Amino acid sequence: MKRILYLAVAALVAMMILVPTAIAQQEKEMTVEQKVKMEGTAPLPPSGGPSIGLGAVALPAAALLIGAGVLGYAVLRRR
Repeated sequence: MKRILYLAVAALVAMMILVPTAIAQQEKEMTVEQKVKMEGTAPLPPSGGPSIGLGAVALPAAALLIGAGVLGYAVLRRR
């Protein structure tokens, strides 16, 4: 049970590290598109990647937190 709890915490920490990077990259692309529009040249073609919204981050984070809480409670109750 401890291993599962550690895995859930590690996944949450990895999301906390990787998601801001993805959001910053998306914002950077937006500023490049705005500059291109100001210059009057053709806009960049869409990348086709999925947009990262609040639901894409909040739902897995909430699931990990609830799962870690349930597992933590089970571990503490077992002692």
